[in-house]
Amino acid sequence: ADCWVLFVCLTSDLCVTPLGLEGDVDLRFLLVGGELLKVKSSSWKKNRFYKLQEDCTTMWHESHRTFKRNQTCEYDSVRKGRQSEGLQKHTEAHVEDLCFSIIFKGRRRNLDLVAASVEEARQWVNGLEKILSNMKKLNRQQTSEHWIFNCMRKADKNKDNKITLKELKHFLRQINIEVDDMYAEVLFAKCDKSNSGSLEGPEIKHFYDLLIYREEIDVIYGKYATTGEQMSVKNLLNFLLNEQREVASMEDAVRLIERYELDDSAKQKNHMTKDGFLMYLQQEEGSILNPAHKEVFQDMSQPINHYFISSSHNTYLMEDQLKGHSSTEAYIKALMKSCRCVELDCWDGPHGEPIIYHGHTLTSKVLFKDVIKAIKEYAFKTSEYPVILSLENHCTLEQQKLMAQHMISILGSALLTSPLEDQMPTAFPSPQELKGRFIIKGKRLNKLDAVYSNTSPGVEEDCVSEEDEAAETNNSKTDSNGQKKSKIKLAKELSDLVIYCKSVHFSGFEHAKDNQAFYEMSSFKESKAVNLAETAVNAFIHHNMTKLSRIYPAGSRTDSSNYDPVPLWNAGCQIVALNFQTPSKEMDLNQGRFRSNGQSGYVLKPDFQRYPGTEFDPVTLTKGPWLKHKNFHVMVISAQQLPKINKDKCKSIVDPLVKVEIYGVPADTCSKETRSIENNGFNPMWNETFQFDIHVPELALVRFLVEDYDSTSQNDLIGQYCLPLTSLQNGYRQVPLLTKHGDVIPSAGLFVHLMLLDSK
Repeated sequence: ADCWVLFVCLTSDLCVTPLGLEGDVDLRFLLVGGELLKVKSSSWKKNRFYKLQEDCTTMWHESHRTFKRNQTCEYDSVRKGRQSEGLQKHTEAHVEDLCFSIIFKGRRRNLDLVAASVEEARQWVNGLEKILSNMKKLNRQQTSEHWIFNCMRKADKNKDNKITLKELKHFLRQINIEVDDMYAEVLFAKCDKSNSGSLEGPEIKHFYDLLIYREEIDVIYGKYATTGEQMSVKNLLNFLLNEQREVASMEDAVRLIERYELDDSAKQKNHMTKDGFLMYLQQEEGSILNPAHKEVFQDMSQPINHYFISSSHNTYLMEDQLKGHSSTEAYIKALMKSCRCVELDCWDGPHGEPIIYHGHTLTSKVLFKDVIKAIKEYAFKTSEYPVILSLENHCTLEQQKLMAQHMISILGSALLTSPLEDQMPTAFPSPQELKGRFIIKGKRLNKLDAVYSNTSPGVEEDCVSEEDEAAETNNSKTDSNGQKKSKIKLAKELSDLVIYCKSVHFSGFEHAKDNQAFYEMSSFKESKAVNLAETAVNAFIHHNMTKLSRIYPAGSRTDSSNYDPVPLWNAGCQIVALNFQTPSKEMDLNQGRFRSNGQSGYVLKPDFQRYPGTEFDPVTLTKGPWLKHKNFHVMVISAQQLPKINKDKCKSIVDPLVKVEIYGVPADTCSKETRSIENNGFNPMWNETFQFDIHVPELALVRFLVEDYDSTSQNDLIGQYCLPLTSLQNGYRQVPLLTKHGDVIPSAGLFVHLMLLDSK
């Protein structure tokens, strides 16, 4: 294959080979680099030198800090023009064509830059966009080769395109494997056919082959390749039917050979070699996530309250809620992760313009209209299904009217300003009917049927903000900060925009059943919601069959930590709002819950949480259609190319272990773990088997957690992956690994064998 060129010719610019960008003018421009104006504020604008690293995934830039002279950062995307909050604030409109922003992975802030010319800005943006586009097209094997090659090139200290024994040892530590000197010498001698004291050309290729050899693939392939030394199409079909438990035909097996076999002579015989078999296992067909679930596959024509809805709390924050940074960027990040309900804490701004921030704290402030512009721009890039704007309104009448004006003028026809029907609705519309629309959630002065009559809304009434109201007790007249709650008046202009999500106080399930219209919804502080989910869960489930419920974290979570969303999903709550800005197990679970159904942000609840008369209780688990007892067998076989935890310390090799965790109804929640493998993050092998009894598979999530074992302190996270149990594929599967921020670790993965079977 062409990719072997990488290991035959270790030239300095061959990192572009697997990207298909050899000789690309824009890419060569980035590798040389140049000066750009870095913009941090109106008064801080300085020239700095930037260039793309040869790995094509990180950016190098000079720093004038004493201890950080040279810095590299892994970038995630690039935006042309003055699209970022910083460039809009701190540059003039006439430099629009010179500006661009580089967005980094994790919490790192954007890099806002101004080029010296329009052509330079074009080259930077075009070059980065080409790389990002081509990187996404790489298959797992190409990604792996790209990573190994770059580690190899870094080990080649003198850049002579050869590898000495000393450089070999350095390379092995770089790829996260610790070997004793004797083993390294034996491996080196086996490859140094020329006895020259260094490896080059074909010797490096031989070394690479030894390095990536996977014993477990040999065993699996050997078991099914019963036709000579290769796997026939009949052998492959046998593997698909009996091991992968797929509904497959001979035509499906032929298609896989056509797609993944690299050897033309084998392909002509309808055979699959070991290399082709490995290629197949590393593709979408071999992934743990059912490929059909990567697209929207569920019925999207049911009322929106029949779905779990991916929801964010304090969406404007990049960090904690005491002194964190408020930014439009936080909304962009959440929306790009398919969040479909975002929160806007609205307060009077000093210059007549409403602002968004966490009131009575040191968090920075952002203009309401800038947030609405960002939401308009990014709301439907990842998912086309409706976005709910949850307003926490603390503004005076004049600025409320301005809020309404901004939403109407900026969001235009996408803003829902009246019911979809020509008559008073009796139930929610569906996600399908609301595609591309914005729904406002907040207070309303009157009932929705006033839209169809000429009744006056009456005087502008006093109310407190929704979360203040939800947190109130019967005797309390102060907020969580001990300050007296101030009532505010509600402007008709803002009230009229609230159609399907009118916020009302919760006074009990019976009261809601008798008095609340379907579009009147309540918010619950986590403690109240968890208590209801424990003591009155069936009533909660029935309440959520006709109405929406929103849950939000307690105000005492000043560090913006998260609560466990699972018990609330078990109770049928739709809008379980989490702090998207805070990496946590709870956010992993949220990402896992919404990983299927095309990552649309809407997941249809099980039918036993939707049909009237259900007796489902996740705590007591009486008999019913929800009980679909399964045996879940998991064999954790191996991992490949796990990242180092401390990249600054070359000798810091990980000791990985794997945890398999089930989250769902209490009877299903369980965790099991492997032993740790000492000093091997490159190709550790466990071959350990676990079994789980699952009672309600439709509510269960499975989370794979890879940690660096430490006997003296808490284990460090290496990578994780979570998905609905009903979305996984049986058989031998590759599990991708994500960082704590939910970003894919390109080269890393787990190899497992899974079997979800009906219990006998």
